[in-house]
Parts: sequence; structure tokens; C-alpha cells
Amino acid sequence: MRGLLVVNPVATTTTERVRDVLATALAADVALETVVTKGRGHGVELGARARELGVDVVIVLGGDGTVNEIVNGLVGSGPAGEGPALAVVPGGSTNVFARALGYSASPVEATGELLAALREGRSRQVSVGRARYGDQTRYFTFCLGMGLDADVVAAVERRREKGRRSTAGLFLRCATTELVRRVGRSGPAISITAAGGVLDGGAAGRSAADGDPAAADGAEADSPVTDGAAADASAPDGAEAARRGREPVEVSLAIVCNTRPWTYLNNRPVAACPEASFDIGLDLVGLRHTRLSSVLRTGLQMLGDDSAPRGRNVVTLHDAAAVTLRADRPVAVQMDGEVLGSFELVELTDHPRALRVIA
Repeated sequence: MRGLLVVNPVATTTTERVRDVLATALAADVALETVVTKGRGHGVELGARARELGVDVVIVLGGDGTVNEIVNGLVGSGPAGEGPALAVVPGGSTNVFARALGYSASPVEATGELLAALREGRSRQVSVGRARYGDQTRYFTFCLGMGLDADVVAAVERRREKGRRSTAGLFLRCATTELVRRVGRSGPAISITAAGGVLDGGAAGRSAADGDPAAADGAEADSPVTDGAAADASAPDGAEAARRGREPVEVSLAIVCNTRPWTYLNNRPVAACPEASFDIGLDLVGLRHTRLSSVLRTGLQMLGDDSAPRGRNVVTLHDAAAVTLRADRPVAVQMDGEVLGSFELVELTDHPRALRVIA
């Protein structure tokens, strides 16, 4: 078995010792080449190169940002279900993707779990989401946020650039600061439209053929997301009836999830979309207003045991083939925990079974 080990040397918990232990442990089972990333974007090149060379498995030692780059390299030219498999040893501060696959947060324990999975030949195919924004296209593995969520991530990144360590405490402090800054201000108006999915108990059948990435790619996100029962878009004129009958819902914050949890506070999962899964379409939770009291209430609900956020301020969407987020002004957007910039329009599509992972 041929393998490529990609190491991000500046990831929060990545060390030379961990890298050497991992490489030594894998040597008995994998003909391994080790490459250290040189900067932003290098992981995309390495993922694409691994696919071109027919490598059997790409193993990432790094955080969610490095994983995102490798995934974009692997699936950038189309679904990679038959290409190199992806394995992840957590080396970042949160490691949502690795933990969502069932790996331990400890790099040493995760290495043992990875070796067992490789020896037993265990793998699965998972979905990824694709985002179009500005003139760019990029895939995400577990989440995309628009509004307050992305502003908090940006604030954390600015502090990390000044040498601060990424911790749950830093995230909470940045979130509190951003909320206080919004007191007395109106948030952005982000309208949500979707193709398919289930919203607040209302069904709007999926517009893309199940399991067909091409169908998902072509699905138009033209059914308004509403806070009442949605029209049945699987009927021939369902989407048109929905358009005539209701306006898209407007929110100030939107979080789209491809799996659960959305993130972690230390070891505690934060389930923004408790029903999200790598095996179905995209889920979404939105808040109409980002007042301090309402955000705190919804945040506490997300920290509960599998309880979905609820209340008059909450909009949810489950298992959608496509989602469009359109803001009234440029709004911050984050993907897999890294800020992309500020945009007015983000178009998202679900790509089922696009990536094979060792898990």
C-alpha cells in the first residue's frame, strides 16, 4: 500500500515527535512518503498530486484547515470515491472532521485507531459540500458559516496571529466581544433558499437524485425556506407554488452543517444541527436576530444532549440538496473553521459519497 503523509508543522498540537511516531508506526503497513506543507494552498496541490499518482491513502497530520485543503485537492477534479482514501490524525486545536469520523482527539490514540482500520480494510464514502462565492469554488467537509459565526472565527484568527493559543476560552471571549459590539445595531439580512430538504416538519422533496453528485450539482436552490410547512417541491409545480406563496426567510446568522457536531468546546460537542450526517444532504440552522439573550439561549441548546435548537428566533433545514445564502451587503464567511472573506452570495450543493475515508 502506497501512502502519503502530509504534515502541517505549524498546526496547534503537531510536533516532530508525533510525526516521527506516526511515520514509524505506519512503516510496517504502508510504503510512506512524508511531505511537510509549506504554506496556505500547498495541501490542495498535494491532494491533487496524490490522486494523479494513484496513491492508496493520504494521511493528514494537522488540523481542519489542512484537511480541507487536502480534500479540495482530492475532489477538485470530481468525486474521489475510487481515488486515494483519506485518513486523519488530529494535530490542530479542534479537529472536528477527524472526531466526527470517530477518531480520538489524542494523536497517539488516533494513530492506533488508524492502524487498526488500515489492517482491517475499513473505509466508507462520505459526502462533501461545495460552495461557490465570488469567482471561487471550494469544497467543505463539515461546516460553512455566514454572519456572526464567521466574525467570531475571524476574531480568533486575528488573536492567533498575535501569538494567542486557540482554546475554548479564547473562542468564548471573542464570541462575547462580537455580540457586545452588535448591541443596538441591525445585523445583516441573509435570505435562505433551498432545493429539497425538511424544514420545521414541512417536507420539500429533494430536487437532486439521491446519490448522484451530478444531479446535486445541477439542482437549483429555488424553493424558499420558510418557517411554516414548505410546499412539496417533488410535485411538478411545487417549487413554483412555493415561490408564489412565500418569501424566503431572512436571518442574521446562518450555519450549514455536513455532519455533527458543528464544533467542540474542549471535549464537549456543539450540535448546531443534531441530525446532520455525512450520509445525507446539508443541514442548516439560522437565527433571525443575533441579540445577546437569544444567541446565549440557542448556544445552550446546542450544548444539550442531541436537542435541536428551537424557538421563534430559530430557522432550521434538514437534508437539502442545495442551499443559497444571499446577504444585503458583504458578510463574513467561514468554511471548516477558516475565514474565506466577505461575500453577498454563497451557493452550496451537496455531493454524496464524493470522498473515501479510512474510519
